[in-house]
Amino acid sequence: MNVIELTDITFRWPKQTENLLDIPSLTIKKGEKVFLKGPSGSGKSSLLSLLAGISQPTTGEISLLQQSFSQLKATRRDQFRANHIGYIFQMFNLLPYLSVIDNVLIPCRFSRQRKNRLSGTMDSEAKRLLSQLHLPQECQERPINELSIGQQQRVAAARALIGQPELLIADEPTSALDHDNREAFIQLLMAECDKADTTLLFVSHDETLESLFDRSIALNDLNQAAKGVS
Repeated sequence: MNVIELTDITFRWPKQTENLLDIPSLTIKKGEKVFLKGPSGSGKSSLLSLLAGISQPTTGEISLLQQSFSQLKATRRDQFRANHIGYIFQMFNLLPYLSVIDNVLIPCRFSRQRKNRLSGTMDSEAKRLLSQLHLPQECQERPINELSIGQQQRVAAARALIGQPELLIADEPTSALDHDNREAFIQLLMAECDKADTTLLFVSHDETLESLFDRSIALNDLNQAAKGVS
């Protein structure tokens, strides 16, 4: 099954005349772990915005989980994202006024489907994921702003993974870590994806991580509008 399928996608902001994205075709299958690379200006942020339903393509069709995603109205795109997509933001986007556990549980508050996929209680599943991602138990009771960058990263990953989303998008989530810690974190992330048969789209400019993935995609080759960007 194709989890992501893009056909003749173009994207440009209103009042702009030139496309930021021009992607004839992109297909990612269920369970694949794909490394998406590209320099600044190649269109990574714009593509992720389309896949998350934050923006809509100017032309073309986006299909997620064999459903027409780009044609949905905004409220239905929001619910589809909550039900089916886990997202690790580059800056994590954790809520400082919530506990670690409550940050992890946010997707289950917005999606009954994600909540219903849990094998135990919400708290127990949140703690299991945090433990699997090597967050020490004593950190689970601390305020978010008292955690290190690496610890916050694990909270953000647990939040994205809870409820077994079919698609996980990770946007430069390891940019603040050294190489050894980046590689260890990715291996943990992949192990959790394997358990849930989650498709992983991992976006990074660090090509030393490329060999850890099933395949890699160079966006400045894929995106016809970015030809010549280096």
